[in-house]
Amino acid sequence: MGVAASIAYTDSQRETIVELIEQLEERHYAKLVYDDNLSSLHLDNYIDSLDGGKMFFTQADLADFERYRTVMDEDLHAGNLQAGFAIFNRFQQRLQDRLEGVVDTLEERVAAMDFALEEEYELDGEDRAWASSEEELDDRWRRHLKNQVLSLRLSEKEADDIVPTLEKRYRNQLKRIEQYNAQDVFQVYANALTELYDPHTNYLSPRRSENFNINMSLSLEGIGAVLQMEDEYTKVARLVAAGPADKQGDLQPSDRIVGVAQGEDGSFEDVIGWRLDEVVELIRGPKDSTVRLQVIPAKAPATDARKEITIVRNQVKLEEQSAQKHVLEVPEGDQTVKIGVIDIPAFYIDFEAMRRGDEDYKSTTRDVRKLLTELEDEGVEGIVIDLRHNGGGSLQEANELTGLFIEYGPTVQIRHSSRRVWRDGKRVRGPYYDGPLVVLINRLSASASEIFAGAIQDYQRGIIVGDRSFGKGTVQTMVPLTEGQLKLTESKFYRISGDSTQHRGVVPDVMFPSLFDPEEIGESALDHALNWDQINPVKHRRYGDIAAVVPELTRQFRERSVSNPDFVYLEEQVHLAEEARTVKALPLNEKARIAMREMQESKALAIENRRRAARGEELLTSLEDEFVEDDEDAEPEPDADADESEQPDVLLTEAGNILVDALLLRQQQFAQHSESGADEH
Repeated sequence: MGVAASIAYTDSQRETIVELIEQLEERHYAKLVYDDNLSSLHLDNYIDSLDGGKMFFTQADLADFERYRTVMDEDLHAGNLQAGFAIFNRFQQRLQDRLEGVVDTLEERVAAMDFALEEEYELDGEDRAWASSEEELDDRWRRHLKNQVLSLRLSEKEADDIVPTLEKRYRNQLKRIEQYNAQDVFQVYANALTELYDPHTNYLSPRRSENFNINMSLSLEGIGAVLQMEDEYTKVARLVAAGPADKQGDLQPSDRIVGVAQGEDGSFEDVIGWRLDEVVELIRGPKDSTVRLQVIPAKAPATDARKEITIVRNQVKLEEQSAQKHVLEVPEGDQTVKIGVIDIPAFYIDFEAMRRGDEDYKSTTRDVRKLLTELEDEGVEGIVIDLRHNGGGSLQEANELTGLFIEYGPTVQIRHSSRRVWRDGKRVRGPYYDGPLVVLINRLSASASEIFAGAIQDYQRGIIVGDRSFGKGTVQTMVPLTEGQLKLTESKFYRISGDSTQHRGVVPDVMFPSLFDPEEIGESALDHALNWDQINPVKHRRYGDIAAVVPELTRQFRERSVSNPDFVYLEEQVHLAEEARTVKALPLNEKARIAMREMQESKALAIENRRRAARGEELLTSLEDEFVEDDEDAEPEPDADADESEQPDVLLTEAGNILVDALLLRQQQFAQHSESGADEH
């Protein structure tokens, strides 16, 4: 076995860590002091960053690391990085020894595997105890390899290709170990500390600031996805609105990318265990070229489920992220009510054009103002603002946009780490759209979206419907250091009600079933996220009494959704995904594993067929039939109705229904007031 070269820290890293701690203690919103308590948490978090699956260190290693538990704070304040580098060098040696052992014996190990044995593979490494001996680690690795082989067998990999695939995977990982340098070590060690302050506070090293960066955007010439590392997988954190992946429609948040291929027929490169920046390099490429991704879908309970997705690379264009409008015709009795829908994928502003003095510069508010006028001219009776998947953008635009729906007043409060509070909003009384309003949000509506939705809710200006929003209510600033830079959470957003949007997000007035797992997606799913809290409210006008109509709107919505096959389908899919998440271990017996997969597929097929039966459509005999139908639908005949291939947007339709219900309730209340007024005379 080779001996890994010991990595040492540099003088500039000594200076950098002292500066970094100073900045954290003085400027971070959480006001945490790096003391013995934080030193102890830092040690645990660092070990977890290196070996979260508990596959390399033993209890003996952990006992040895105990000597660092309460001294790292004194050490780092003095620029002494010895503890972090000593632990890393031990990890690197363990990693190298283990992978060399696997590569050297892989063929005989695979040949000896018995898939008729009744045994299991534990899915979540965090649930495991640290191994008490090398023998226990050996057994852990035996099961880990057996699970990988079984996954490849069940994903229809040719038997002769399994050993070469795994061998290449582990040789690649070994090559990466040899490339580790002081910057890599320093970044992991520093981030194990910054993450304890909050998940959006990160240290970025100068040369490889992208390596471990959670907000890796491929929006320039790629697929338009934000990726992050999770264990040995590259996971989709979110999609860029109107980007190639978003438009293509198959890639979803929390999907794990396991293979990347170039062009229509290039062979797949296995990317399990790769570094994030290397996976990004494979996915990036020139405009109009094709990339194929092999993913484990987020909803799959086992790692042997595979889906292939073909995406044509492109740039995300500002005009394609612009607000769009259309009219929803909602049946009401024997009539239809016209509802205007404005879809806002991001809060954007063309600063360059604005600075140049271009009178037609693009911004969310300018575009929405124009669309509102056009929809009013078309005779709509209310407006739905669709903020689903809107991850935010310009805070200025969130404030300006709110100003289109209120006469004047503040829209957001910003509290600095100094505890000073600023207020922002519409300062001058001016015209505004005063018609009925619904705002549709989901778990991926974040930041500026939450400020807008929260203000509309606090002013009682409209009804918020959908799923609880993301809950990112913090503001970051970049701080240059001797080496690299620190992204630091310095302020926090608060609503005019005094409630923070942080952690809790915006809670809708009428709740829809959640399509996203709150354990996986959202601020509350992130470790060490800052808490929800309150400050003083701002005096503000209330435009309606939404609370009075919400119980009736919720009752009507529930009544409708029970008999709506699309809504029932949605709710059953949510339950199926929740069920899949309860699986803690996978059988390593091939028949049991196949039975588990078939059970999952039969449940999914039953859900699909219940929807089809309710709609009077032909039932499927397998889920493959559905994919064939989808392919046929993708290119309808020239004379076919183009809309027939599109699935109805059940959540948007329901938002329209709720707006119509609110309109009718308002009319009834108005009629009752008129009658009671007439009685008085």
